[in-house]
Amino acid sequence: MNKIKTIEEAVKLVQDGAVIMMGGFGLCGIPENLIRALYNKGTKNLTIISNNAGVDDAGIGILINNNQVKKMIATYIGENSLLEKKVINKEIEIELNPQGTFAERIRAGGAGIGGFYTPTGIGTPIEEGKEKKIINGKEYLLELPLKADFSFIKAYQSDIYGNLVYHKTARNFNPMMATASKCTIVEAEEIVPAGALDPEKIATSGIYVKIVVKGEHYDKRIEKRVYRQTSSART
Repeated sequence: MNKIKTIEEAVKLVQDGAVIMMGGFGLCGIPENLIRALYNKGTKNLTIISNNAGVDDAGIGILINNNQVKKMIATYIGENSLLEKKVINKEIEIELNPQGTFAERIRAGGAGIGGFYTPTGIGTPIEEGKEKKIINGKEYLLELPLKADFSFIKAYQSDIYGNLVYHKTARNFNPMMATASKCTIVEAEEIVPAGALDPEKIATSGIYVKIVVKGEHYDKRIEKRVYRQTSSART
């Protein structure tokens, strides 16, 4: 089945109060076009599950700036000063996870696993309210899976059936998030005919994908640009 739609058709499905996973690490491999379309649509009271929250004026940051996000589930928010202020002012709920735990919770959600035990977080605020278990003399926390209504995924290439190829570091949280929602929407830089992709390079099977859209414009921002000092600059 051909899964190609317009971006407008895709985001029309997302209603107020939706839970959305968004792939990416920093500003790398994020679904830029879908985020902009959701911003333009104005959908509100969103719960966003993403490794981080972009920056003030890019990525998920534009949704936060537009008061469209009620809760962030993430691992790191240090590059978004606006989110920091909103959390302090209790305008946005925040749930922070150790990054490995976050990744495994998503994987568990996609695999249908009811939960898993991890030693990460023992002795920290992360353990508050969670079930503990002693295994082989070591204390573990029970972590529950993460699932969503929608996954917004960024791929380098997709065929018309939603088989996906990712480009280098953009293959971060995207593949596992593609498995962990009721409706996976993919924006691809290139859409190719069936049979055009090398099967050995396909990281996400089309069985997980409901809609594919063509990304029309990419800023591909660098989250924090750092320059090496020359010897003359250091002296």
